[in-house]
Amino acid sequence: MLNALDTHLLNATPRQRLRGWPRFLTEFLYFGIKEARSCLFVGLFFAAVFLVPRAGLFGLPRYDVLLLVALAIQAAMVWSGLETWDELKAICLFHAVGFALEVFKVSGTIQSWSYPDFAYTKVFGVPLFSGFMYAAVGSYIIQTWRLLDMRIRHHPPYWMAVLIAVLIYANFFTHHYIGDYRWYLAACALGLYARTTVVFRPLDRDRSMPLLLGFVLVGFFIWLAENISTFWGVWRYPNQLGAWSVVHVSKWSSWSLLVVMTFTIVAHLKHIKASIHVAQP
Repeated sequence: MLNALDTHLLNATPRQRLRGWPRFLTEFLYFGIKEARSCLFVGLFFAAVFLVPRAGLFGLPRYDVLLLVALAIQAAMVWSGLETWDELKAICLFHAVGFALEVFKVSGTIQSWSYPDFAYTKVFGVPLFSGFMYAAVGSYIIQTWRLLDMRIRHHPPYWMAVLIAVLIYANFFTHHYIGDYRWYLAACALGLYARTTVVFRPLDRDRSMPLLLGFVLVGFFIWLAENISTFWGVWRYPNQLGAWSVVHVSKWSSWSLLVVMTFTIVAHLKHIKASIHVAQP
């Protein structure tokens, strides 16, 4: 069924007669459907986060149930052809990168946040399902790239993109010791991607937008999801232990920078790299 939907979305009949508001509304509808379809992993995973009771299911703790659900969703997407094995490798890398960050952040010396509930699949205080929250972002970008037929114009040289991505990731660790250079890195990313545009096809015509705007928008929606997750007690920041409060808006910038890093990993997939135009000096 999803494969049939994808075929329809990727081969929409040209609508040359549409003009004005009818065209805008039709393209906006198709854009929304493609975005929702791209969020398949995200939607199913977070539905489980909200639906699985804190006490768990069938004698299994909640975090363990969420791990099994995430593995089942991922296996189903590969089995059905919605994700390729190469894409799965990239998603596993997102999982590993995210899990390493989680282990550091919940450690006794840092304690940026915590996972309060018991689980059999906790390692160094971090439940294994947590890496899938980072993998979900990668899955979304991969699916969006295919369904919206995305192409990148004026992408910076790959070595520069990789360098800034590595520095962004490193800053999540080092800012606890040598200061937070987030805004300096954001300024560097702004300069690096200032000319970069993403060309996409909601329906039958190409549209474009600054890639930087895409980073900020995706970061915003992740920040919203983080607020919902902490409200449901999946994890908690220190200031939320007594009573829930909105996650500080500064986390939006952190997530936007993490999206830059995730995008850089996705951009190195062979079939995606072919759709990227690298700016020449």
